[in-house]
Amino acid sequence: MENRLTQTQLTQIVAEVQRLSNVREAELNSAEVTQILQELGLPTELLDEALIQLQRREALAQQQRRNRWIAGGLAAVAVGAIAITGFFIQQSRQALDRISVQQNRITSVQDDGGNLTVVSRQNNPEIFYRVTLKDAPLGKKLSLSCDWIDPSGQVVKQNSYQTREIDKSIWNTQCRYKIGTAATPGKWQVKMLVENRAIGSTSFQLK
Repeated sequence: MENRLTQTQLTQIVAEVQRLSNVREAELNSAEVTQILQELGLPTELLDEALIQLQRREALAQQQRRNRWIAGGLAAVAVGAIAITGFFIQQSRQALDRISVQQNRITSVQDDGGNLTVVSRQNNPEIFYRVTLKDAPLGKKLSLSCDWIDPSGQVVKQNSYQTREIDKSIWNTQCRYKIGTAATPGKWQVKMLVENRAIGSTSFQLK
């Protein structure tokens, strides 16, 4: 079957033939180069070595261009990865910053739903700081801590723990402290922190 060309294809073929013709006219054969060297008074026996050196330089230049493209691509990938990582870190930080305390209270081991405001040192009581978090980030595990602070402002006990994976935005958690009979009486405070950021506190009187 005879191949038929469109007008556009014919125009492209004519342009390509013209380009190849111009390239061929610009090229010199070995005899022409040798003649030019002789006219310049240069040793023609160095022609082959000169061609080899020229090819090496061209190959080196191509390799350097390729290396620059590769380096540029890697740099772009690295910048993209850093940007994505920064975005997720920012999102995670914003999610943590939204956490707040909806309710907090002091109870004994048996939680009756109330809030202890006065605690006696008798019988080394163990008390719980029960906290309901609001806007807890779903699918995350929180690093929480509680500071138990005596009347002088000294942290005498710190609880540090990690929650299980959060599956509800309203999240109940707790920490506890067993108070000894030698504990300093007066106004105590317990403070909860998430990722080292204080989010809530309450106080009680120790007698």
